[in-house]
Formats: sequence, C-alpha cells, structure tokens
Amino acid sequence: MAKKQKKSEGGGGAPEWMVTYSDMVTLLLTFFAALFNVSEVDEVQLQQMISSLNNIGMGAMEGGATLTAGRNADLGNTIMSLPSMEKGKSMSTAKKKATSLFAPEVKSNKVRITSDERGLVISLASDAFFAPASAQINIEETRDILLRLGALLNSEELQGRKFRIEGHTDATPVDPNGPWPSNWDLSTARSINVLRYLTDIGVEEKRFQVAGFADTMPVASNDTPEGRAYNRRVDIVVLDEGHL
Repeated sequence: MAKKQKKSEGGGGAPEWMVTYSDMVTLLLTFFAALFNVSEVDEVQLQQMISSLNNIGMGAMEGGATLTAGRNADLGNTIMSLPSMEKGKSMSTAKKKATSLFAPEVKSNKVRITSDERGLVISLASDAFFAPASAQINIEETRDILLRLGALLNSEELQGRKFRIEGHTDATPVDPNGPWPSNWDLSTARSINVLRYLTDIGVEEKRFQVAGFADTMPVASNDTPEGRAYNRRVDIVVLDEGHL
C-alpha cells in the first residue's frame, strides 16, 4: 500500500507580522518626508538621518550613525515647531506678488524687494520718500506706492504675518539746532510715520513692530548724494516665524 506523502511544513519568506511592520515604517517615513522643509537642508543633518533610517529593520547595521545629541535628538519633540511648507509657499508667493506690484518703482530704484534671514524685505528708499534730515513722508509723490503696500500687507498670502518697520538714515550728522537730537531719533521717527500711514489705510497696528537703526546699516556708500538717498530709507520686513 502506497504511503501518503506528507505536506511540506513551514513555508519560506518573512513572517506575516513583518508586512504590517513594514507598512507602518513606510507610512512614518512618508509623514516625516511631508514635514521636511526642503528649502532649509542641512547636508550633515540629512546624511545622519539617512544613515539612521538604514538601521530600521531586523537588526541594526553595524557602523550606522544615529541622530546626534542636540536639536537632532529632540526631533520627535520639536517636529510640530518646524516651519510649515504652506507658510513657506505663501511667503514665496508674496515676494513674487510684491516684485510684480512694485515693478515700476523697482526699476527706478524707489523700492527694493529682497529677502534674508529676517524674511521678505520691502525697502522704501531715495528722496522720493524722505528728504535729508526729515522724517516727513513725501505723500504727494508716494501715496500710490504706500496704498499698494498696505494692500499687499493685508493680502491673503500674508494673513497672520507680523511686520517690522525699520528706519534708517544716512551718515550726515544731525543739525544741533534742528528737531532731532540724533540720527537714532530721526530713524525711529521715520518708522513711526510710515506705521501711522499704514494703519490709517487699514493695516492692523498690532501686527507691527518698530525699530530705528540710525546710520548703522547702510546699503550704499555715504560718499555720494545718490548713496545717501538710498540709505535714507525705511524697510518693511515681513517676518519669518523665527524673528517674531
């Protein structure tokens, strides 16, 4: 009588629970990749993260780096405080909008649009805005520019943003018999006058900070009339979250 063949036992491959585990790891990796701000990549930190991810699985690979102590080690605690990708996109959109909105003034050097670690910077420069030793805005010549500026600050792209108005002067010493004790007073007065105008046309006052820097932060040489005109300016800074 022929013997019945026994069915083979114990199939090959990974155990069933490994599929669920792999799915969970993939979802977590996708979640953190979505939060990762590609505009602020630290190459060393990125390599450490990639090396650490290589250690996920059944047994760690020898020699793999782990997240270093410091801000990387606190990644799990601080992930919710990372800059939002949506807010980054809105700032980029606002810069493009500002460049388009002030295209004629940018071309004539009355307005400059830049960005730095503080955020988006809109500079109101030249004699179009302030005469030497004066904090009085030349409203007749600049009213339309300031109205467009107010509309930009109230735009959807900048909802919830804070602004800082930074006043500057050229290096010419103030007149001892004039209204200003120093260039510090003059630069601050310029900031306050711009603040008053912007709030008068509908921008919320609580969204602003005001500062005066005298002649300590020139953008051009004070040796020429043109350079001094550029230095007599007010910068409206749309602040990034780290500079509130």
